[in-house]
Amino acid sequence: MYKCQVICLSLFEQQQSCRQVVEEGKETDAMGRRPARCYRQIKGKPYPKSRYCRGVPDPKIRIYDVGMKKKGVDEFPFCVHLVSWEKENVSSEALEAARIACNKYMVKSAGKDAFHLRIRVHPFHVLRINKMLSCAGADRLQTGMRGAFGKALGTCARVAIGQVLLSVRCKDGHGHHAQEALRRAKFKFPGRQKIIVSRKWGFTKFNRADFTKLRQEKRVVPDGVNAKFLSCHGPLANRQPGSAFLPATY
Repeated sequence: MYKCQVICLSLFEQQQSCRQVVEEGKETDAMGRRPARCYRQIKGKPYPKSRYCRGVPDPKIRIYDVGMKKKGVDEFPFCVHLVSWEKENVSSEALEAARIACNKYMVKSAGKDAFHLRIRVHPFHVLRINKMLSCAGADRLQTGMRGAFGKALGTCARVAIGQVLLSVRCKDGHGHHAQEALRRAKFKFPGRQKIIVSRKWGFTKFNRADFTKLRQEKRVVPDGVNAKFLSCHGPLANRQPGSAFLPATY
C-alpha cells in the first residue's frame, strides 16, 4: 500500500512539473527557438499577420534604413546590391544579423556619415510551430497530431531568385568597402547570394551616364534619395522655359 502511494505521488509530481513547463513555455518561450533550416523551403501560400492570425511575435529587425538615409541623390552615386540566388525563406533574425554586420564594417572602414544601407525585403510571412513536450511523463499530456496547426513562432521573408536583399549607396571612393561589407553580410544568410555592382546612379532607375546628362539638361530633379524625371506631359504653365516640347526618353 505504501509503495502504491509513493508511485502515485511520483507520477503526480511528474505531471505537475510537466504542466509547470508548459505554463512557463507559454509565458516566457523557455523551450527555445527552432532552427531556421527547418523553415528554409517555401511551402504553401503566404501566411501574413492579420486579424485571423494573431499573437505573432515582433520581427527581430526593426530598422530598414541605416546610415545617412536623408542624404540627397547627388551625394552617393555608387550603388551595390546583395542579390539572392535561391528561392527560400529568410528569417528576420538573419536579416538583423546581416544588417548589423554590414553596418559595423561600413562605420569602421568608411565612416558613419559616408553610406546609406537599405534592407530591401520585409519579413511578413509567419512561421508556426507545434510544440511538443520533452519532460518525463510528457506522453500522458501531449496529444500528438491532434490539433497540430501550431502557433506563431516568428516571421520570415519569402525571397525569389534575383531579388535584392540589401543595397548600399556611397561615394565612389568607398565602393570597395561597400562590397566587402556585403560579402561579410552574405555569411548571415542561407543559400547562395551574389554581390552585383549596379550601373544605376544610387537608388535611382537612371544609368550613371544618362543621369549626368539629364541633370545638365534639367530633365531630372532630386526627390529625396531618388530622382524625378520631368516628362513632356502636363500643363505648359508648369514647365520651365525651354523645356515645353521635349521627347519622352524614360
